[in-house]
Amino acid sequence: MIHDPDPAHRTLDPAPPRPAPDSARKAPGKAPSPDTTAADALLLAVLDALLREDAAGLRTRATRETRPDGDWLRLPAGADAWLLPVRTATPGFQSDTETRLPLLRRAGDGHDLTTADTVLAALADAADPRDRDGFTALAEEHRRALAARRLHTATQKQVTARLTARYGPRPADWTGPAAALAFDTLAARTDHPVYPTGRGRSDLGDDELRSCAPEFHPRVTLRRLLLPRDAVTVHGTPPPTARSDGERLPWTDGDRFVLPVHPLTAGEPLRRALAATGLDHVAHLADEPYADAVPTLSMRTLALAADPATHLKLPLATSTLGRLNRRTIKPGTLVDGTAGQRLVERVLAHEPRFRDTVLHADETVWAHAGHELLAVLVRRLPPGLDHTAVVPLAALLAPGPGGRLLADHLADHYYGGDTLALLDAVLTLLFDWQTTLFGHGIALESHQQNISLLLDTPGTTTRLRLLLKDNDGPRVHTARLAETIGPDPAVFADPRVPVDGDGPILDLFTTITVHLCAGAFAFGLARHGHAPLERLLALVRDRLTEAVERLEPARADLLRTHVLNAPHLPVKAMVTAGTLLAKERSGARDVNKHYTTGPNYLTWGRQSR
Repeated sequence: MIHDPDPAHRTLDPAPPRPAPDSARKAPGKAPSPDTTAADALLLAVLDALLREDAAGLRTRATRETRPDGDWLRLPAGADAWLLPVRTATPGFQSDTETRLPLLRRAGDGHDLTTADTVLAALADAADPRDRDGFTALAEEHRRALAARRLHTATQKQVTARLTARYGPRPADWTGPAAALAFDTLAARTDHPVYPTGRGRSDLGDDELRSCAPEFHPRVTLRRLLLPRDAVTVHGTPPPTARSDGERLPWTDGDRFVLPVHPLTAGEPLRRALAATGLDHVAHLADEPYADAVPTLSMRTLALAADPATHLKLPLATSTLGRLNRRTIKPGTLVDGTAGQRLVERVLAHEPRFRDTVLHADETVWAHAGHELLAVLVRRLPPGLDHTAVVPLAALLAPGPGGRLLADHLADHYYGGDTLALLDAVLTLLFDWQTTLFGHGIALESHQQNISLLLDTPGTTTRLRLLLKDNDGPRVHTARLAETIGPDPAVFADPRVPVDGDGPILDLFTTITVHLCAGAFAFGLARHGHAPLERLLALVRDRLTEAVERLEPARADLLRTHVLNAPHLPVKAMVTAGTLLAKERSGARDVNKHYTTGPNYLTWGRQSR
């Protein structure tokens, strides 16, 4: 069942190691081809997600059978039944059952389906007929994600050489806003912890990915759209930014406003948007370029090549992490991003111990012309980061040059080679900050992509700080906030942001901070052999417990009851809400905040110590 109260973006799949699938053993003495290995791994991840989210009733309609070769789930489908090979995961990352082989077996004749297309088609037949289009869409996502994985593998050496030539051979020396883009490139070449086909992007081919996607570290030339000034809503004053040619970045041209446009939007998507707003007869897409830029981890956000501390978030007519997760920019999210920043600033003013350790990018400058493809957000990183490593959390488990994890490279430089000391420091600050927000009735959707670590050594010791951005989708318990620091003067355009209970705050805190920003790294480092999983989960639990103990008793009790000691925790049902089911079928008010439930791995860590 979907947990109602109230989830991209990137690290390696945190599942524990699996034995090689049967399909990789078909030729004894012969290594499986990379293509076979990638296809099997992706199919396993897809099946795990479907099982976790109860797609087609894999959890609620299936019965478990134990056979000589292991456990199977029998799923009824009309006159026949399908068998899915599974095993118990103890503990599991958000699920206590996982798929052990990349296949689906017909119970009647033992025939195995071993490709995503055939497996998903069979599950579609077993699902409600109203949901079959969703399985077809997921099969297409799988094809795109598999193609992206293969493209990443084929270009790994080339991209690594490009990064090391530009920024140096040691990732720990990649400092400043420009070098931060190299960390984004590494992060973009890893998998999302929850959404299995996250590497794929709808409607984009290999050439478009190579020229515009962050995993290839390209330089992108932005276009300029000239619009009547009275057709554009502008908030804030755009900063005086220089272009590569030394000229000022243009925001106006005579009596017209200059709106930057992503080259992938500048064709048919832009024509449709202008026609929909009635601006097609007064808008002009100029031939001369706007500026050169480099994509960040969020492909629609680009750093200006001449001023990498300035990022432009531009809408794209594509989807990631689900067909319903469009990469456009609704005007209301611009309003909410500013309100979210102001809310964080109010907490920082009220909690002085975080003033030097938690920073927020400025997101108060933006413009739109009343359409989700006619918008820009101007993000400015804080000053003084030229000698600081700016690393998105999503990059920590990415392989760096030479194949070692980026977390190991950073630990060598900043923590004496102790990767667990790095994780410990991150968890200590992260949990202290996020539980403090919780005490004020606030939960941010600050997942791995929206939090960067700031690492430097201004003296003789390492300094760790957090950099926040993109907080347009929080949940705010308005009564709780009013009790602690007073009513929030900021007005959110999204009516889902203010809530009148603790449930949505707990759900967002758990699925984002605990699962994506803590648990995923414990499972990931265990999978890479850095420490036993038991020890890593104990570290997560201990640091969370310490942070909880600093809260007012009633707030602390909520986190103890619903997170630390709960038998089950909310889990993002991203595939269900993002692709499989239409909103009227899933009931999801927000595709990123729609949940199922899973086992609490934190209690396992406590019990086995």
